[in-house]
Amino acid sequence: MVSRDGVKGREAAGDAPKVTITDIAREAGVSVPTVSRVVNGRSDVSPATRARVEDLLRRHGYQRRSAPGDRAALLDLVFNDLDSPWSVEIIRGVEDVAHAAGVGTVVSAIHDRAGSARQWMTNLRARATDGVILVTSALEPLMHEELRRLGVPLVVVDPAGAFALDAPTVGATNWAGGMAATEHLLGLGHTRIGFVAGPARLLCSRARLDGYRAALDGAGVPVDDTLIVQGDFYPESGFAGCNDLLALERPPTALFASSDQMALGAIEALRRRGLRVPEDMSVVGFDDLPEVRWSAPPLTTVRQPLSDMGKLAARTVLGLAQGIEPASARVELATELVVRSSTGPRG
Repeated sequence: MVSRDGVKGREAAGDAPKVTITDIAREAGVSVPTVSRVVNGRSDVSPATRARVEDLLRRHGYQRRSAPGDRAALLDLVFNDLDSPWSVEIIRGVEDVAHAAGVGTVVSAIHDRAGSARQWMTNLRARATDGVILVTSALEPLMHEELRRLGVPLVVVDPAGAFALDAPTVGATNWAGGMAATEHLLGLGHTRIGFVAGPARLLCSRARLDGYRAALDGAGVPVDDTLIVQGDFYPESGFAGCNDLLALERPPTALFASSDQMALGAIEALRRRGLRVPEDMSVVGFDDLPEVRWSAPPLTTVRQPLSDMGKLAARTVLGLAQGIEPASARVELATELVVRSSTGPRG
């Protein structure tokens, strides 16, 4: 809590008090977005609440961080890695919304390396961002609390693990997509369907695997755990996973990879063995990256609306910066099965 005595004590000692909207919200007994609405001059605050908040803002000498003309408006877009076409689609969506709003975008990768996230936070403090979009990356609770203290809104795209921090999230219907891909292969007569999973730490990976299991169960096909191999969304793991499945005494006749890149790696593994797609093995991916329609053969996949996810995340975080809370804290955009030439009837 911000006490008047504490602030006066700091002033007497010659230190200017650094009061945030989080401090003001706590003392006023209101939410941070409510204080943001008052700061931004919005009308959707009751007169009594507005008077109480404005009194505290004056009393503590609060300086608005984002006054017009003070600095360029910026969004921070943070990935774990940037070496995937998947990242480009998210960036494209965020950039579309940010550009239309006259806001710049700072793209960073924290790489899960010791100190990397802390260095990013140091850089963020220096440029006083208007909002952060975190993509498939974990953020330490203390760092999230620092964002709250600074009054910086946060939105998470495809949260890593059970995201317990208080932030809106944007994702896709991964469970439904995993189920649709598997049902497509079942409908073609395949019953031994291999699955190359994504990183287990990601909720989206686990949901795709659950959708695969649910489709098999719904068709009365027992789940064979020997047909499930671990991958990491990159082509090399799809290549290795496909080779592992082909080494089984009874290899699968179809393969569902939970990313397009892993599916392309699997197709290369089949090509090197002289096997044909889909005649010898059907292959399905997940994402619908632009290049997969030009693969040989064109890839059947589950379209994930990556650009739209980026757009929604950007609109949400810009709204939060203006004190506008999202209608829902968790939004999932629909996936869609796109059938091309990499799948066919069981040979």
